[in-house]
Amino acid sequence: MTTTQVQPILNRPMVLLLLASFGGLTNFFLLLSVVPLYAGGSDAGDVGAGLATGAMMLSTVLLELAAPKLLARLGYRAVLALGLLLLAAPSLLLILSPAMELVVAVSLVRGAGFGIFVVTGGALVAELVPAERRGEGLGLYGVVCAIPAILGLPAGVWLSDHVAFSTIFTVTTVIGLVGLLAVPLLPPQTARVEEEHRVLRGMTGALARPTLIFTALAVASGVFATFLPLAVSAESRRLAALALLVQSGLVPLARWAAGWIADRHGAARLLIPAVLSAAMGTFCVVWLDSPLAVIAGMVLFGIGFGAGQNVTMVMLFERVKESEFGRASALWNFAYDAGLGIGAVGFGFVADLLGYPVGFALTAAVLLIAIAPAVRDRRHAQSSADNCATQEKDTQVRTA
Repeated sequence: MTTTQVQPILNRPMVLLLLASFGGLTNFFLLLSVVPLYAGGSDAGDVGAGLATGAMMLSTVLLELAAPKLLARLGYRAVLALGLLLLAAPSLLLILSPAMELVVAVSLVRGAGFGIFVVTGGALVAELVPAERRGEGLGLYGVVCAIPAILGLPAGVWLSDHVAFSTIFTVTTVIGLVGLLAVPLLPPQTARVEEEHRVLRGMTGALARPTLIFTALAVASGVFATFLPLAVSAESRRLAALALLVQSGLVPLARWAAGWIADRHGAARLLIPAVLSAAMGTFCVVWLDSPLAVIAGMVLFGIGFGAGQNVTMVMLFERVKESEFGRASALWNFAYDAGLGIGAVGFGFVADLLGYPVGFALTAAVLLIAIAPAVRDRRHAQSSADNCATQEKDTQVRTA
């Protein structure tokens, strides 16, 4: 009798990749809330804070679309090193000035690095982990990547009140660049990239609806990450840190729970509740003077956003052929990062003109509008299921 030896997930290259990824993502998520606070304290105000995040996410989505070609030409090690370098090194330049021109320029370069970095990391995991344990390996990678996301946003807000900005920028630069030490030890392989359809070309309603809905959810996420620390008073900055910690902690839990339910009852039926929860949570934050309302709002938004992440991704994968899984993944990531940027830039102009409460109310309205395509998608999914059931019944009758 022969026994098959189970290949380990945590092989040496995988551990090195996890360390590099943790450093890069810690740099990204810590500064995601710090840079708007830094820029918002200058003459640029809310507009500058929004432009900082918006510029970063613009270059992120552009480089995400270009990253596969870079991987095919240069290989994983070179592209991962390039991504880490562009993401982390420019952070140190922010010490020079909070001027909007410098902050936006640095954000553009860091966004390009982030776009390259996240695409390379996810693809390399699939290469390093044994094929029979790939799903488990991707899950482990997701858990490691979630830690900086959960802790980074609130930690950045807290540090901004207790540590000089120059110290934060110096430390986060070092943390990000330390990951470069692991890159030369990774395998020198080149990505196997096949020619695929352009991501946004010929997008049908079945793909467009979940993509647009998730974009709306990401818009609200970009608003909170950028402006919640600015919206509360300086004395309530701890409240913003706690609220962001609650929200970021609930997102992965809600995402996992939604996946468990979707596997048993279908993803489409969770879409409307997810959007409603996010919209209700966003509307609660209109009452910025009430700590209870802010925390409750972040609880509801965290649940809705986390569930929406899973549901929309599952729906996209369900609606494409296996050969187009790469396109579905690119659509989801494009919606996420584009939404973050749109939310940050758009809210900055609204808040500057009308104030934070009106801005949060309008953001909630955007989410409520997103329920319309969610309802249409539910009806379309039900109609398709009914047609399939009718066709199956007709086939059984003819066979009998």
